Amino acid sequence: MSYEEIFEYVDAEPFRPFQIRMASGRTFDVRHPENIRVGPNAVYVFLHSQQDERLVEKVVMLGLSLLESIEHLDKPIAQN
Repeated sequence: MSYEEIFEYVDAEPFRPFQIRMASGRTFDVRHPENIRVGPNAVYVFLHSQQDERLVEKVVMLGLSLLESIEHLDKPIAQN
């Protein structure tokens, strides 16, 4: 998967939450465009604390070559 394909989801207006599925089967939900950063070979997903969503608990680096698919989760929620 290319970073251009990821940007289609991240930059969509209105933004629609999406799920990234890895080749391993692990999934990551991206519910806001500020929760992901895209590089030429990897994406960085910010995982928030369940007690306080303002607190980033962990940042996970996902290699683009290991991304299997991306799917929208639900209806549009945010507009820029």
